[in-house]
Amino acid sequence: MKLGTGYGKGGGGKERFELTPKLRVGALLALLLLNPLAGTAELPNILLILADDLGYGDVGCYNDRAKAPTPNLDRLAREGMRFTDAHSPCTVCTPTRYSLMTGQMAFRVPRGGSVFTGVGGPSLIAPGRLTLPTMLRNQGYATMAVGKWHVGWTFRDKEGKAINDSGEAAVQRVDYSRRIEGGPVDHGFERFFGTACCPTTDWLYAFIEGDRIPVPPTGQLDKTHLPKHPYANDCRPGWIAPNFLLEEVDLVFLKKSRQFLDDHVRTSPGKPFFLYHAAQAVHLPSFPAKQFQGKTQAGPHGDFIYELDWVIGELLQTLEKLGLAENTLVIFTSDNGPETTSVIHMRAEHHHDGARPWRGVKRDQWEGGHRVPLLVRWPTQVKPGTTSDQLISLTDVMATVAAIVGTRLPQDAAEDSFNMLPALLGKAEKPIRPYLLQQAFGGARYLAIRRGQWKLLDHTGSGGNRYENNPGLQPFMLPDSAPGAPGQLYDLEADPGETNNLYFKHPQIVKELKSLLEASKTSGRSRN
Repeated sequence: MKLGTGYGKGGGGKERFELTPKLRVGALLALLLLNPLAGTAELPNILLILADDLGYGDVGCYNDRAKAPTPNLDRLAREGMRFTDAHSPCTVCTPTRYSLMTGQMAFRVPRGGSVFTGVGGPSLIAPGRLTLPTMLRNQGYATMAVGKWHVGWTFRDKEGKAINDSGEAAVQRVDYSRRIEGGPVDHGFERFFGTACCPTTDWLYAFIEGDRIPVPPTGQLDKTHLPKHPYANDCRPGWIAPNFLLEEVDLVFLKKSRQFLDDHVRTSPGKPFFLYHAAQAVHLPSFPAKQFQGKTQAGPHGDFIYELDWVIGELLQTLEKLGLAENTLVIFTSDNGPETTSVIHMRAEHHHDGARPWRGVKRDQWEGGHRVPLLVRWPTQVKPGTTSDQLISLTDVMATVAAIVGTRLPQDAAEDSFNMLPALLGKAEKPIRPYLLQQAFGGARYLAIRRGQWKLLDHTGSGGNRYENNPGLQPFMLPDSAPGAPGQLYDLEADPGETNNLYFKHPQIVKELKSLLEASKTSGRSRN
């Protein structure tokens, strides 16, 4: 951080002001108080890797019964810190990705429960909202995003009218000669290569570079030559570009991330970077590249998990080859729990449980829907082979990174983000978070709050999947232990499987948690 200048707009603006000598001294003292690392080391590079639909039980270092090998993720755990009580802000992708980029729970913004498809949008991120990449860019970082964005865009037709609809007809209306608005390059990233939404599931199968699609789709997806197995049925009949190979998407993303790292070392060796790598894997359909097919004893989805792990290994190897590993903070996590189809078939056919040991899957408010793997490696600061049971949300990435780079978050930003740097440094002697908010698939109508051992679901049912309507999920339905209760209260210490609803047995705790939840909703924040 350069102490001679600053930025005057907390919402992500770049209005510069000069610090007088007296103010420089004050700023330095404030920086030292804010960041215990200030003055001891150069700013770290940051590599943030986000898997898609990877469950807590899909990773070997979290599940000793996992059937797909994950040697590189296991290595990350050995070389860094493994969090055991980490949570995605939502049980589905779009809201989680919004919260990761902004440090704010998505239910607080209009359409914050949306899951975009095709050319749906516009962006959930409001103009002027401070984002993680904007914050880092203001601190002198080079910033790039690779992979799945899925926070919304604005595509336009030939008359210049915004489309923002899903479906095949909307994709056919797009004027691909026009700039696409509201994407990563409009929210802090200098460069972007990836897709609008889910790469191999969507109505639009095409790569975006920056804010344009250089190779537009030319026809409808032909599914006749795609693999056929229980994990292969999620492709929408959208339009596809000639350079878009569904089985090669993650390899293309890897190539682009490695190219960014190579270029950065060659052109800006003295500048820190922030690389956000958002993988396609392991979102259905499970289409591992040919070199990974049949490499595990856990079927196509196991092969896909193995490919994801290999990609991570290649990224780590690139850091080492370029001499970047020692001063790079690597954060690996997932956007929510494992998908229903993959869990149903992996349990039945391969005795692999991607949600183990938790109840629930993707979309569910139970732990399996949002308790996710979170691994952090930072060789100069994080003690290797450590484990943390701190309650943590992916919203906390923003406040933690702000502390690391020595910048203070304004009040109108990162409203649900807490600084976990003391936990990373092994200096947290008590819980950092007073409580945790969770959002299920249904949006603001389906919220939960966790304080210590107590977890209140302020609704009935899963908040996402309808188990009674899904024959594959019906075997995993549990009896209602509190018939007629308007919500669910679980003691996660005594009952980590969330089998015994204590809503009627502890009315005072229900009252306290509902009051805390309502106060957070009313105030618009959980961070002090």
